[in-house]
Amino acid sequence: MSVLGGSNLSDEDVEQRLFEILSNRRRRYAVYALGNEETDTVELGELARLIAAWETEKPPEQVTSTERKRVYTALQQSHLPKLAEAGLIDYDERASVIYSQPELEEYEVYMELVHGREISWSQYYLGLAGVATSLLLAVWVDAFPFSQLPELAWMATIVAAFAASAVVHTYFASGFKLGADGTPPEVEIDDT
Repeated sequence: MSVLGGSNLSDEDVEQRLFEILSNRRRRYAVYALGNEETDTVELGELARLIAAWETEKPPEQVTSTERKRVYTALQQSHLPKLAEAGLIDYDERASVIYSQPELEEYEVYMELVHGREISWSQYYLGLAGVATSLLLAVWVDAFPFSQLPELAWMATIVAAFAASAVVHTYFASGFKLGADGTPPEVEIDDT
């Protein structure tokens, strides 16, 4: 049973539990790596090597056995059981294989990064709705220069703004799916 999807948990409790789980960088990396897999399974050793590479910011083939083993042990003893308990993965300890669960995609939105002074898409759409509302009010009261164009032209402008925003949002969101580009957004690997 999924801790996140438990029927006795409120949405706030589920969100709080998910943030708790994702507060650890190795668990975030594991979730990200599982979202990147072509198949729904990954071997523990392979996952440990990939996460060690991300942590050391070097290509996986340059990861030492000590670096990989450190991550392997932590994943095996702590992080994978927590992700499995939450229902995000299924972990076969005997085979050392991790299976991603469909619930993983449901919580993808929590992995979105907003850097520095950037605004989130929800804030952007709220601002756009505010501008559209102001524009419609100006047209409604026949304020100059808004009274110079027909109401239908202003409505078409608002619809076009939302449509263009949705297209841009869809384009950028496709690049921020779990594992979309192979490395977590916060990792910069030096290939030299």
